[in-house]
Amino acid sequence: MAAEFLAQGWNVVGTVCGNERTELHDLADQHAGRIEIASLDVTEPDQIAALRDRLSGRSFDMLFHNAGTANKKQEDTIATVSTEEFVHVMVTNALSPMRVIESLQHLVRANGLIGIMSSGQGSVSNNENGGNEIYRGSKAALNMYMRSYAARHAGEGRPLILMAPGWIRTALGGPKAPFSIEETIPDVVNVLLSQQGKPGLQFLDRHGHTVPW
Repeated sequence: MAAEFLAQGWNVVGTVCGNERTELHDLADQHAGRIEIASLDVTEPDQIAALRDRLSGRSFDMLFHNAGTANKKQEDTIATVSTEEFVHVMVTNALSPMRVIESLQHLVRANGLIGIMSSGQGSVSNNENGGNEIYRGSKAALNMYMRSYAARHAGEGRPLILMAPGWIRTALGGPKAPFSIEETIPDVVNVLLSQQGKPGLQFLDRHGHTVPW
């Protein structure tokens, strides 16, 4: 996503978890002065606060939260998952994104966009086949919390986007996913850009279609 935004003329502040070198660092080397990298584990409130302090006084056109995880055994159901694993997925996928938004929202201009990477698996009405219960539940919870956030901020000028990108071949999506990053991420970014100036909450796929709640 950072590479696509750069290609479309944007500058990026991106976060990485941990201290290891990443592809974002390689991208920063190729685009001097256009990418700023900060360290952030979104499950650590102190690190969120440190990032807020680091960015204090600046103004952004878009805030997009992309971090997420899945439980180790996707075949686990709510009856078999351990409490520890359930808490880890829920904190990472549902609680932490909202903490990031609540903490950094004041850095986004009044009509700037705030978005989160959700999932089509977070759609309650589309869940007719089951599977991936823990992950599904965490994304459905995220969607509900974002709806609550939108209700609390009703009447404000910001677009709020929950993005369902589809099943993509990433470290999280795995090698069996049908779509590559190269063919999907430009669509994701273009949908976000198309929603600028359109206040209110939407749950969209990468083609800009509304996803049922």
